[in-house]
Amino acid sequence: MSTRTLPLLFINLGGEMLYILDQRLRAQNIPADKAKKVMNDIITTMFNKKFLEELFKPQELYSKKALRTVFDRLAHASIMRLNQASMDKLYDLMTMAFKYQVLLCPRPKDILLVSFNHMDAIKDFVKDTPSILSQVDETYQQLIEMYTPLSNGEFQLIRQTLLIFFQDMHIRVSIFLKDKVQNSNGRFVLPISGPVPRGTQVPGLIRIFSCAGEELSRLQFKNGGNYSSALREGSFELFGDRVTKLGTNMYSVSRPVETHMSGASKSSAQHTKVNAAPNPLAKEELNLLARLMGGLEVQKPGSTDTGFRVNLFATDEEEEEALISRPDELSYGVINIQATKDQQTNAELAKIMGEFTESGDQSPSASSKGDDLLAMMDGL
Repeated sequence: MSTRTLPLLFINLGGEMLYILDQRLRAQNIPADKAKKVMNDIITTMFNKKFLEELFKPQELYSKKALRTVFDRLAHASIMRLNQASMDKLYDLMTMAFKYQVLLCPRPKDILLVSFNHMDAIKDFVKDTPSILSQVDETYQQLIEMYTPLSNGEFQLIRQTLLIFFQDMHIRVSIFLKDKVQNSNGRFVLPISGPVPRGTQVPGLIRIFSCAGEELSRLQFKNGGNYSSALREGSFELFGDRVTKLGTNMYSVSRPVETHMSGASKSSAQHTKVNAAPNPLAKEELNLLARLMGGLEVQKPGSTDTGFRVNLFATDEEEEEALISRPDELSYGVINIQATKDQQTNAELAKIMGEFTESGDQSPSASSKGDDLLAMMDGL
């Protein structure tokens, strides 16, 4: 598995989260100033320098529960609040959208173009806020420097790592079902038409060569699809045309989006629970998670900021029903990290947490009762 996968996973899932929240804030007619504050606060937290320093260190991917915890914290980095059912739906939409994009990438390297599409959109969200825009640009440059020199083989390893991470997730999404790119069992339908990957030819020709390398004959065959020549190369620079539409905002046209658990996904989750072996890296994973979450401050609404709730369902009744009907195995429990409880054994984590709280408000969860990291291992 690739140790360079986590930053791309985080950036792309974060981009999808911002697309969804932007659409829901508009749909619920949230005042423009509050909506802008939410987007700015989340992006500021997402591109926190110390947070990204931890994120960009070579490391293995960790569990879905740990990743969900990070995004739960990130989604609540402003005055907006989500109930558990809406947070579940948000995470489902994020992960299924990016899974679809990874599956449809013509070449493994195109995952980077998908990431750049998300980064371009994030820059557009904060184009009127220079201080935040500079944070995003700095990360953009870091992505270019880290990933553009990688070989095709390294990108293939990243792609395989992502697909392994997503392989048991088969949430049905209404947009995908209506567009007939997803089956009723939650599995995606891969196209057998369209442009071939850059650097390849349209299938349908077999050429036979001699030992000396001379072409002896040609045989044609039906390829079973409707393929066309490859599109031009997308730009891997800070500015440019990415060519691919993967990673752009599919919610730009207003349409209701629903998620449903497929039978295959439910049985897969139950199978995973029964056969889950203890994770020998649980302790390290929790320590890493605590370091990452040190920069994800959950803000309390100030005297001039009135908090509000966003519902990803059409009605409150639908939200309540979704929470009740969702299988326990698929409701990712949020890990409560309290890195400051034991000042001696967690001195390093306390230092990191302190650096983030000096200039910001105290997180509501920072004073809540929680277990130490070792006790939390059983929850993974």
